[in-house]
Amino acid sequence: MTIYLNGKFMPIEEAKISVLDRGFIFGDGVYEVIPVYSRKAFRLAEHLRRLQHSLDGIKLANPHSDGEWTMLINELVARNEAEDQYLYLHITRGVAKRDHAFPNPPVKPTVFMMSNPLLTAPAALLHSGVACITAPDNRWLRCDIKAIALLPNVLLRQMAVDAGAVETILIRDNAFMTEGAASNIFVVNNGKLLAPPKDNLMLPGITYDVVLEIAAANGIPHEVRKIGVAEVFAADELLLTSSTKEVLAITQLDGKPVGTGKPGAVFAKLHKLYQDFKRDVMRAT
Repeated sequence: MTIYLNGKFMPIEEAKISVLDRGFIFGDGVYEVIPVYSRKAFRLAEHLRRLQHSLDGIKLANPHSDGEWTMLINELVARNEAEDQYLYLHITRGVAKRDHAFPNPPVKPTVFMMSNPLLTAPAALLHSGVACITAPDNRWLRCDIKAIALLPNVLLRQMAVDAGAVETILIRDNAFMTEGAASNIFVVNNGKLLAPPKDNLMLPGITYDVVLEIAAANGIPHEVRKIGVAEVFAADELLLTSSTKEVLAITQLDGKPVGTGKPGAVFAKLHKLYQDFKRDVMRAT
């Protein structure tokens, strides 16, 4: 694996950072994940805008222009073998003495990028769907920042693993659903696709955008609004989306079947349309 670190491409085994890096000490940084199809970064402009939003959220100057990011990303893709990849970008405030306040004067940010093969869900999982659990959303109030300090998400995802499930669906204030620990969640009731709104309590997913665009373009009834807890548990279908998992049906929630307990008609339609979109748009962009 070839990675990029602070101006240099190198094998990952050669990569080193200081123990005083604020990402290591404080989790003081942000990240971005970008899917690559047929060696083309998908919706790079949108991903770079989301990265800028995260950097602005922690008051960290962007170390590169969009043009520079594009050149670096294209080079990283070219240096790794897989035709489909997912890129991980990681920017911290840099190396400084341990002090909670920002370094003054500012120090040079640490910039790290790596690539891994992008693997889609196996056919058996698409046929069966996945199990999820619910848990209180006990994270901070700036979930729209893609921060590297992900310990709450890690603990919430581990709850799912410990329960033999794939994901944890998060419930805020025992009132409404926000998202998954590392995914976006859609609800289907009476044939209508429901999506929680983009606000400070959820990460605005690029795949979330694609699913809503596909629904709009293909006449699938949909609505963006807060989704109450009762609606989640009474759902005919639940869907999980992310850049790496694409679209999956959730067929079990907290040990009970969702709807019929099998992937439903809206999932089947959206999954096919998503695969068509991937073939006709993502690979052609």
